[in-house]
Parts: sequence; structure tokens; C-alpha cells
Amino acid sequence: MNMAMQKQRSLKLNFIMNGILTMSTFIFPLITFPYVSRILLPIGTGKVAFATSLISYFSMVAQLGIPTYGIRACAKVRDNREELTRTAHELLIINLVMDAVSYIVLFVVLIFVPQLRQERILYITVSFTIILTSIGMEWLYKALELYTYITVRSVFFKFIALIAMFFLIHKQEDYIIYGGITIFAASASNILNFINAYKYIDLMPVGNYHITRHLKPVGIFFAMTCATTIYTHLDTVMLGFMTTDADVGYYNAAIKVKCILVSIITSLGVVLLPRASYYVHKGMMDDFNRITRKALNFVFILSIPLLIYFILFARQGIYFLAGTAYTGAIIPMKIIMPTLLLIGLTNILGIQILVPLGREKVVLYSEIAGAVVNVILNALLIPLMASSGAAIGTLVAEFVVLVVQYYALRHTAAKHFRTISYWKIALGLVTATAVSYWVVQLKFDNFATLIITAFMFFSIYILTLVVTRETLVVEIVQQFIRKLKNSGM
Repeated sequence: MNMAMQKQRSLKLNFIMNGILTMSTFIFPLITFPYVSRILLPIGTGKVAFATSLISYFSMVAQLGIPTYGIRACAKVRDNREELTRTAHELLIINLVMDAVSYIVLFVVLIFVPQLRQERILYITVSFTIILTSIGMEWLYKALELYTYITVRSVFFKFIALIAMFFLIHKQEDYIIYGGITIFAASASNILNFINAYKYIDLMPVGNYHITRHLKPVGIFFAMTCATTIYTHLDTVMLGFMTTDADVGYYNAAIKVKCILVSIITSLGVVLLPRASYYVHKGMMDDFNRITRKALNFVFILSIPLLIYFILFARQGIYFLAGTAYTGAIIPMKIIMPTLLLIGLTNILGIQILVPLGREKVVLYSEIAGAVVNVILNALLIPLMASSGAAIGTLVAEFVVLVVQYYALRHTAAKHFRTISYWKIALGLVTATAVSYWVVQLKFDNFATLIITAFMFFSIYILTLVVTRETLVVEIVQQFIRKLKNSGM
């Protein structure tokens, strides 16, 4: 009983830490992007967004799906230091070999493609993410559920990057510096990961390596990553080649908001993956199903109000975040917002259910289907609708991924979906919208409108769920009240 309680507290702590990490990911661009976007303008931010998306393909090849597979592989042997060391060494060797291959191909491309050669300094700067991601072995720390460490060092480096952003970016030509600082904020902490790895694994070779045992599962996860990267980054790349840097900048502003919100919604799934893998490996299926139901409920309760709110107040959100020069981002943002729910659900169905059960091939097939649909729609719609066409392609692709994954889990997933309190969520949304949307008529500035409407919308929404006794919300409120009482407040 004590061990179970300890595990439960550990899971809650991990969720809290990952929540803080997610908030730092939210706050960093919220503070910096309004400043940077007004200096670099759509052309400058578009150049960096295009470079980041292009380099993501080289990073994808270097990682080979290990960021996800490594969590599962290491979580299974985390109680055995020698076996954990051997597994980590094998995966790191694969990563470093593929890093070398990726850099060779990148330099060849920069030499022979004129459009890229003109901005080679920017691409080389952004490419540091390839080697830093590999040596960081983030998958090892997540498998060990060391979210406190991950959070502290990540927030520290984001704070340094925040200061650097304001001190070093002053004119439109500073977009290369912006690209470098962005990579520093996201990846520099991986150097600490490499230095601290000795606490959890041995750095000296342990022998008896069996690298080939990872190749088949890594290949499947790599294919999954390829498909995902295609339909999450190809829209930006195709926009860059088929339209203008300004169109990429508009789309990047819309995507920036989406990515911030998605990171919040998927934060619970990230924490639960190693725990879900552990439960399946130990045959603890009741615990596995319990956390699955809670995760799905969490996604519905959180994602739907967020997508509704940011559709209603897309104009104010874009103008506040990026400035009036980004009017072209408003419609793409409205189109792409429903992906919050779709991505949240596929994150649970795919990463938390199918992957721990060893059915990652289903995830692969779903993402291939999404990628194919995305490429076709992008090719048809981008020439006609530019950034709005890319947004439609992404939305439909995410829906296709969800349909394939749900069909594969239709017998078990249907039971979990029946536990969702749909009418309570709908009542909360209708009430919150009616109470908050009239504020637009008062003609406040964008920041004031967002603050007032966000407070009213989400307060009324949560209050409605509490009054209607929605299970998960009531459980969270009761735990919060108990903590207040225990602290003597």
C-alpha cells in the first residue's frame, strides 16, 4: 500500500514538474515572440521558421525514432543499472553514427542548392540541434521519470535565452541570432544531460553490446517519426518553396500559438508513457486502463475550451503575440485550432496505448496515411490559398491519423470514450462563450480583451464543471482543498 501511494505521489510530482516545464515552453515564446516578430517582421521570422523546419528533417534522420523508442526500452530495464547502461550506450552509438550521416548530407545540400547556400550560416547555426539532441539522451531521463531535473535545467536555459533575446536582437538583420538563441533555449541543456548521465549509467563500455536488436523497432519508430515530421513540418517547407517568406511568417505565427497549446495538452501523455510501458511490462492492466481513462478525460476537458477560445479570439491573440503586420495569420490560426483536440487524442491512443502495447506499427500506418493526405492537400491548396491551404492540409491530416488509430482500438477505446462527460463539457463551453464573447463589443485593446475574456471564459467553464460534478475536475478540486487544509491555511 505504501509503495502504491509512493508511486502515485511520484506520478503526480512528475505531472506537476512537466506542467511547469510546459508552462516555461508557453511563457518563453509568449514573452519573446511579440518582441522578435515586431523587429524581424514576417520575412525574418519566416526565414528562421523555414530553416528550423528544413533542419528538422536532418534531425529526424539522426534520431531514428529513438526519442520515443528509447523511453520504452530504458523504462523496461531501469531497475538494472548494467542493462540500462548497455541499452543507453547502444542507442547513443546509433544516434552518433546517424548524426555523422546527417551532417554530411546537409553540407552537400548547402553546397549544391543555391536557395539554401545563400542562408548557409543560418542553416549551420540551427543544425546544432542535431548533435545536442543526440548527446542529451532525453529519452533516458524520461524513462527514469526524472522530471524535476528535466524541468529545472530547461527553465534555467530558457531564462538565459530570454535575456539574450532582448540584448542581442535589435534589427531585422538579426534573424540568424534569433535562430541561434532559439536552438540554445531548446537544446543547450542537453550538454548538462550528457555530463550528469554518470549518475544513472556507467560511462565506460560494459561490453556484450547487441546494437542490432534495436534496429527493427528503431526502424519502425523512425518511419513513424518520418510520417509525423512530414505532416507537421512539410507545410512550412512547401510554403517556403511555393510562396514567400512573408507567407511562411504568417503561418509560423499561427503554428506558434498551436504548438504552445499542444504542449500543454500533451503534457500528461509525456509523463504517462514510461509509466504505461512499465505497467504493461509488469502485466498491471487495471492500472494501465485507469490512467488511460484519466488521460482521455484530461484531453477533452482541456483541449476543447482552448480551441474554442482561440477561435473566438484569434484576431486579438495574433495581434498581441505578433503585431498587426501578421493579419494574414488570423484565418490559418482559426482553421488549425481543432487540431488541439485531434493531436491530444492521438497522443493518448498512439503514444500511451498502442506504443506500450507493442502495436507501434498501427501508429506508423496512421501517420503514413496522414502524411499522404497532407502532401496531396498541400500541393493542391497552397498555390490557391497559401498559408490557409497549409492549415487545411494539416487539419485534415490530423483527423485521418485519429480515424486510423481509433479504428485499430475500436473495441477497447470505445469503452474509455463512453466515460467522458460530454454534456457537462458542452454546457460549460456554451455558458463560458455566452458570458465572455460580448467583451469584444467594448473595444478594449488586444491585451486587455484577452485578459478579461480568458478570466471570464475559463472561470465560468471550470465552475460549470464543478457544479455539474464532472469527475476529474471534482477530484482535482478536492485534492487541492485537502492540501490547503493540511498546510494549515
